[in-house]
Amino acid sequence: MRFSLWNVLAAAPGVALGLALYTFGYARGYSYLLDDSAACANCHVMREQYESWLKSSHHDVASCNDCHTPPGTLGKYATKALNGFNHSLAFTTGRFAEPIRANALNQRIARQACSKCHASIVESMHASSPNERDLADCKRCHGSVGHPD
Repeated sequence: MRFSLWNVLAAAPGVALGLALYTFGYARGYSYLLDDSAACANCHVMREQYESWLKSSHHDVASCNDCHTPPGTLGKYATKALNGFNHSLAFTTGRFAEPIRANALNQRIARQACSKCHASIVESMHASSPNERDLADCKRCHGSVGHPD
């Protein structure tokens, strides 16, 4: 059987799409489109974080997305897409730190989530501290709230 360049070029997008759909299904990629925190445990590297969140004081009031994605549909899914790509690349190449750590963007998103849910506390802190840097990192004092282990 002889393949012409035209046939190969014509088939390539279909093969790529088929592989992408298979991988998306096999890796349960659809679950990341939902708001189910259990989806975060699909990846073995995140199981420890998921299990520690289950033990936290926040598991009944905040999902993973509440703290780790910005508000609004566009921001939420843009962050999920960016993190999904970065996580897939890191896990495929084996280049990630253990225990896994949030990057600067994700740390900022989490701080904003803290400030949103705890607005009255943050407001009273702003009144008592003239230095914004004193208030910059909730995890400095509350590092084990979302993930106690």
